[in-house]
Amino acid sequence: MKSTMVRTTLAVIFFLTVAGNLFPQSKKLNLDQAIQIALRNNREVRIAELEVEKANQAVKEAFGNALPSLDFSAGFSRFMKKPKMPFPDFQAMLGNAVYGILFNERLLPFDPSKFSPLNTKLQAFAQRNNYQASFKITQILFNSAVFRGIGASHIYLNLSKERLKSTIAKTTFNVKKAYYGVLLAKEMLKITKERFHNAQENLKMIKAMKKHGLVSDFDEMQVEVQVENILPVVTQLENVLQNAKNGLKIVLGLSQDEELEVEGKLKYWPENLPGESDLIAQAMDSNLDLKTLKIKKDVDNEFIEIDRSDYWPTLVAFGDYTFAGSDDHYDFQNYQSSTIGLSLSINLFKGTRVYHKVEQDEIAVMQTDEQIKNLSDAIVTKVKAKLHDLNRVREQINAMERNVALAEKAYKIAQVRYKEGTGTQLELKNADVELNVAKTNKIKAVADYLTAKAELDYLLGKLDTKYVDNVKKYLNK
Repeated sequence: MKSTMVRTTLAVIFFLTVAGNLFPQSKKLNLDQAIQIALRNNREVRIAELEVEKANQAVKEAFGNALPSLDFSAGFSRFMKKPKMPFPDFQAMLGNAVYGILFNERLLPFDPSKFSPLNTKLQAFAQRNNYQASFKITQILFNSAVFRGIGASHIYLNLSKERLKSTIAKTTFNVKKAYYGVLLAKEMLKITKERFHNAQENLKMIKAMKKHGLVSDFDEMQVEVQVENILPVVTQLENVLQNAKNGLKIVLGLSQDEELEVEGKLKYWPENLPGESDLIAQAMDSNLDLKTLKIKKDVDNEFIEIDRSDYWPTLVAFGDYTFAGSDDHYDFQNYQSSTIGLSLSINLFKGTRVYHKVEQDEIAVMQTDEQIKNLSDAIVTKVKAKLHDLNRVREQINAMERNVALAEKAYKIAQVRYKEGTGTQLELKNADVELNVAKTNKIKAVADYLTAKAELDYLLGKLDTKYVDNVKKYLNK
């Protein structure tokens, strides 16, 4: 009996495991979870993180250029055939000197034929085997490009950090926009299904009343047509919802095969917004894309100074310590030598290359200036437009809520009047259409408000600190 129960239990567990694998549960997400997933999976965020890491290594490289440099070199060579060079004939010189002394001391009678001509002779002065090993240390005392490069690398690091924050803000906005799109599709589908349910209930009521001869065949046909007309809309909105979910999956970096269920509802929270001038000033000061461009301009200016550094001299201190030896038969005669000194170098003419490089850098600064102006104008226009949209929707949304309440009341009255025989099917149909329009207008207005608010936050450079926590290790470098 016990063994049978054990086998049954194992069979149930196996079935549930297989069923779970065959029919995976949907991933349920709220807005915050969706943003966190997108920030983990988004490739642009990862690229921006790597750019910060690359810039941090560039800072270390720039500092390394200002530190001392120690080099070691060694070599061994063997002459297969010794090099020779013309040199005075020492043997002739020695012979002539000896005969000169003998003649002067009158030890021998003078004989000019004893003197040899003083010609040059090819002679070898090198040993066949040679080796050398040396250590050399150099320290840059002054080089404008090196010192400017350190400052430029720090600015570039700040630029990469701002780009990372800008990418996070952009990803957050894209997630909110896609998320609200899914919620809107869900609400639209819900409204249409409620309308379809009302139409079905109305059809049941009509059929019941027809059995008692209270309504005509025409009324029944009208309601049947209404039900059939709503059904394709339900199917269409189901497809719209699925497409919205697929779009959200792309933003989140999820597989299209993964089931996704979005939690939450579109809700409107009234809030007081600052004036237009205050919002524009905040956008000009905090917009992340604009801050990125301004830092890029600083980088461009540093490149001007780096290229202009070719006009300035370079002063380097150096020290050298050498071991060397040479011999024809590997019985080396070894010696050591050491040198210290300063080296000063300055370019006097490079064919105007430096001048034209600086000119190109200055043009790049002017281009960045124009980009800053274009972006500033675009931000001002967008801030004004979003503020106008928010104020417009905020003024209308209360009226829309009241309109929905009135439409619901009118629909119930039309139902009662039709049941009592004082109303017509046309009144009931019109009340249903008006109720659907009122609900649709309201939910679209709320979605537009939330999307416009999210875009305004993006334009103002607002970024929730909890979304930056995952990249703090990069921003703190």
